[in-house]
Amino acid sequence: MINLTKVQIASPRVHDVSCDPGREWVRPALVAIDAAPDEDTSPAPEATWAADAVRTGLCGAVSPRVVRLSGGGYRVFYSQILPRTGFPAGANDYDNSTTRILSAVSADGLNWTPEPGVRLSAEQGGAGEFRVVSSEVVPMAGATGRLRMFFECCPGPQSVRSAIRSAVSDDDGVNWDVEPGERLAIEESNISSPRIVFLDDGRWRMYLHQRGVGIVSAVSGDGGTTFELETGVRIAETPPHATHTAFASEILRLGASQFRMYFAAYSCPQVATVMTAVSEDGLEWVIDPEPVLSPAGDGVDAAKCSEMCVVELPGSTAESGRFAMLYEACDGTAADQRGVWRVACVVTQP
Repeated sequence: MINLTKVQIASPRVHDVSCDPGREWVRPALVAIDAAPDEDTSPAPEATWAADAVRTGLCGAVSPRVVRLSGGGYRVFYSQILPRTGFPAGANDYDNSTTRILSAVSADGLNWTPEPGVRLSAEQGGAGEFRVVSSEVVPMAGATGRLRMFFECCPGPQSVRSAIRSAVSDDDGVNWDVEPGERLAIEESNISSPRIVFLDDGRWRMYLHQRGVGIVSAVSGDGGTTFELETGVRIAETPPHATHTAFASEILRLGASQFRMYFAAYSCPQVATVMTAVSEDGLEWVIDPEPVLSPAGDGVDAAKCSEMCVVELPGSTAESGRFAMLYEACDGTAADQRGVWRVACVVTQP
């Protein structure tokens, strides 16, 4: 979560939380943002549907990223997956699907109302008919009130080259103008899930996923316009939980020299969990050996718990922290443990 209630500029303070959310979360998960049903594969952005509408995974809602707004309340940005023309399987054939970035608002961080309008389409973002995903929205350097969105621009299957691009907003993230060029690309790699942390020395660090490697990082000394890849791997793809991949970090600042990361880990393409790690410098991370969230075996996250963000809720204090975790959840009701992807929500233990 990016918290703009105390500071609206590119400052390390936007990552601060009142206390450590830790690893204990209340189950079962609730639905925060639902997938469109099979009968509505061209939905209005603000549409809502009955919970019991027929869904087989043609459409999905994934990749939540929350901004706590300076004027109060929250806005979540997420990617809606839809079937692409000629490829009716939709999200169940993700490589051939299309996505767009939408938003929803909340007063309490728990109950969300989808907003009208498309925040960013695949075509606007440079991905043609394919996908713009994993929007990271942060304040711009030296400009109170302006926001920059970093996003994955993927113009084809996940095996093709992708890049991190950006857009800017002057109205709290409702309307976006795409900036020219790429903020970061790594040769011919597929890269995704950018996350920004502002450093004490004024630089910006971007954490991102490099396909086949894991979570890597890059730094910017010019306010997030250009990034240079840092040496080493922050979170490697290692067994048992991240054998297949590790990606989509969420990083919270627990104090001047301590950070907590949550990240998605796939032990194989069919199983995803949420893991956590801590660090004193943002480079070397100590991973907790056990998942924070694992597939529940039934319900909305029966098969996968993946890309997430953490929201500090109203009334949270250092003595009694109140947090929610929004994450993409898959129910495994389609072949090969695919199915309906929704944005689910759990909260910290009271």
